[in-house]
Amino acid sequence: MAPEDRMYVEIYDAIMEHRLPAGTKLTEQALGDIYGMARHNVRKVLAKLAADGLVDLEPNRGAFIASPSEQEARDMFELRQTLEQSVLQKVARNANAADFARLRELIAQERAAYMQGNRSLWIRLSADFHLALARLGGNALLVDMLRRLVSRTTLLISTVETGGQQLCSFDEHLAVVDALEKQNEQRARKAMAHHLDECSRRMLPRPEKRFDLRAALGKSSE
Repeated sequence: MAPEDRMYVEIYDAIMEHRLPAGTKLTEQALGDIYGMARHNVRKVLAKLAADGLVDLEPNRGAFIASPSEQEARDMFELRQTLEQSVLQKVARNANAADFARLRELIAQERAAYMQGNRSLWIRLSADFHLALARLGGNALLVDMLRRLVSRTTLLISTVETGGQQLCSFDEHLAVVDALEKQNEQRARKAMAHHLDECSRRMLPRPEKRFDLRAALGKSSE
């Protein structure tokens, strides 16, 4: 894996596992020291993370892990409801048996990652499910919009079961696919609405402290 790709994956995982909480500053100098990379290469990785909605680049201040406000979070989930309902309408009309088989395989991988305790892979696959559905809809612009929304909302959702909540999103994903494959679009839309509503209820409280960047990325101190 190329150094820039490794850096991207490790920061992505650290964000999604909440080792790097919302609002944490990512300095080019510190990341360059950690990964032994020139600052212009670090900027490329930060730009990619920003394009995915995971990092906010602020003029004259630097890069920060995205920290959507509560209002922005509500707005994003509301927009996801609208966009993903549109996706389901397209998929219900156009998907074939091979498409559903691929979706089921993705859900199986998601379940396996969760059962094996691989939280970072589980989170990535959970997000990938929504993008895989969107791709079946055939609208590339919609896929790009959802990629940013899915990433940005996923980083706000807890990965730990609390208060008796069931966080196995793959079961909710399976309910959507089951309904679509049975050509029950109304049931699929209802299942997706329920799933996104549940996701919005799993929001983490905004953090009050900042974490050590090197430790959060699993790098030993000098």
